[in-house]
Amino acid sequence: TDVVMPEMSGRELADKARLINPALKVLYTTGYTRNAIVHNGILDPGTKLLTKPFSLEELADKVRRVLDE
Repeated sequence: TDVVMPEMSGRELADKARLINPALKVLYTTGYTRNAIVHNGILDPGTKLLTKPFSLEELADKVRRVLDE
């Protein structure tokens, strides 16, 4: 999910989805830097994050690593 979305943040979406499936793995995307997202309290340190722009190969690699954890 994207970190910043209209009406609901990506974190709020993930939190709601995890109420349905607590084992759900989440990968966030954002155009902001990791420092801006973590230091402003939007996401916790260690959160799986892929910054934009990214290639299809980078997306596939990150998704694979998240699923394998």
